[in-house]
Amino acid sequence: MNIEGKVIIITGASSGIGRACAKLFSQHGAKLILAARSKEKIESLSKELPNSLAIQTDMTEELQIKEMVAKAKKHFGRIDALINNAGQGYDSSVENINTNTFRGIFNLDIIGPVVAMQAVIPIMRSQKQGTIVNISSGTALMTLPDMSTYASLKQALAKISLTARDELKNDNIIVSVVYPYITATDFEKNTIKEEVDDWDEDGGGPPRPPDSAEYIAEKILEGIKSGEAEIYAHEWMKNRK
Repeated sequence: MNIEGKVIIITGASSGIGRACAKLFSQHGAKLILAARSKEKIESLSKELPNSLAIQTDMTEELQIKEMVAKAKKHFGRIDALINNAGQGYDSSVENINTNTFRGIFNLDIIGPVVAMQAVIPIMRSQKQGTIVNISSGTALMTLPDMSTYASLKQALAKISLTARDELKNDNIIVSVVYPYITATDFEKNTIKEEVDDWDEDGGGPPRPPDSAEYIAEKILEGIKSGEAEIYAHEWMKNRK
């Protein structure tokens, strides 16, 4: 899909990958809905980007998600793409998982994206086209100490994405999943941690250097344009499946 003139919702647009996507997509002429909890950040970003609308949204609140989609549709008249990017990490050994914390992360990383998908699908079906891109994680392709919770949620999101892709193909709604690698954002800073050890993906030695948020935004744009089912930050990640 060529994104020029297209209406795109980006969740988690206040920072990191979401913010980088907003800037990149705007450069390509997209009309944007910037959704995040941080009202000041997305309103400030919206002032920088033409044809953008900031809507404060808590992606753990089902009603707020539905209202955000409804406002977006009312403002722009259509919705061409949804980028489900909002999420948070949680690092813990299986033994030390706080189940209340896990439920909260589950609501943000799984339920939020599903509610957003359910809200946009009827709109896209009526338009006879649409694109949904769900941002998973390279951890979904690996088995890493202390990452069972986050990896399992991101693996679930990937499976939901690929299943929805098959279910919606006759409606001309393309669903894709992106697997970023470690990205140089505040994600790790905002990750909830129990007592965990540092890790690397090779089981020894220093990990590969992190990617920039801008690099991942380019990968997401590639996925939108190509409509591929799965988009990997790096070729080596395909061997992890």
